[in-house]
Amino acid sequence: MDALSTEQPHPPAAFRRLADGSVIPAMGVGTFGSDRYDAESVARAVEEALSIGFRLVDCASVYGNESRVGEALRKGMAGGIARADLFVMSKIWNDAHEPSAAIASVEASLADLGLDHLDAVFVHWPFPNHHAPFADTAARDPRAVPYIHDRYMATWAALETLVDRGLVRHLGTSNMTIPKLTRVVQDARIRPALNEMESHPCFPQSELFRFCVDHGIQPIAYSPLGSPSRPERDRTPDDVSEVDHHVVRRIADAHGVHPASICLAWAVQRGQIPIPFAVKSEQIRANLVAASIHLSPVEIDDLDGIAQGDRLIKGQVFLWPGSEDWRDLWDVDGSIPGWSGYGSPEAVTSGGHV
Repeated sequence: MDALSTEQPHPPAAFRRLADGSVIPAMGVGTFGSDRYDAESVARAVEEALSIGFRLVDCASVYGNESRVGEALRKGMAGGIARADLFVMSKIWNDAHEPSAAIASVEASLADLGLDHLDAVFVHWPFPNHHAPFADTAARDPRAVPYIHDRYMATWAALETLVDRGLVRHLGTSNMTIPKLTRVVQDARIRPALNEMESHPCFPQSELFRFCVDHGIQPIAYSPLGSPSRPERDRTPDDVSEVDHHVVRRIADAHGVHPASICLAWAVQRGQIPIPFAVKSEQIRANLVAASIHLSPVEIDDLDGIAQGDRLIKGQVFLWPGSEDWRDLWDVDGSIPGWSGYGSPEAVTSGGHV
């Protein structure tokens, strides 16, 4: 047991086992400040999370805070946390899909975080489509393209070399769909070990979740509380809030906890790894304790019953010229759209607009 884990009482350690036998904590902490919290606030939250027992930290180059998060990690390790007990993840952003840029991005993250290896690296989005900070939902990258499998696999192959070099232990996909992930699993030399996906009781992505489990890919759940702090660009009038849902609140009342804790307990019992973001001390502590809440089969069924297909992170800013509907990003009809949306030929690396 490392030194800092004795500072506060916390639930027994719980882990998931990845396909290669490695273990990963059953819950982590997110570091996306969601355009609302600066790097200093995020780093303080990570410091506190580590001090009470969290060992999984989800980072990304685009969050703009990895250097400060790195200071928090070094402080934790100086205080007695063993590096082997940490599971630190990062992601390459959409402007780093070119193979050399992908490698440079990971090397920069390693330097900023002050680590000699990352436990996992994800391709943040399957499109090399960028947007400026605080972009409006109507903003578009004029160089945006649909999903092009050969280009994605070139990015993936570059990351595989980092595994070969010992700089990265596992690779992961993010914001993927079954059609895209099927092709990656078929063509990758090193198959994805993890898939980061939006998942919460009102949007469980059950088919994608099952696909991941069936293919030995550990689901990582972002926005596990329904993303109450997500950017304004990702909000629409029809969005549903889990923490206000009467079923979630009824179960929370029965357990004497906040509704957010029920969402996290549901995620853990389901077998996915939630990575909630919080900066308030009481919320960080409550999130960790939520991992030990046991929901009854009836409660699980009730929570499963509130699924509404309510995707909150729609990704409109990543659409390409010729596509006007955010659903084109998510392959909702089971095919991968081309330049003109569904029904148009899948984009390839030669011909057309590419």
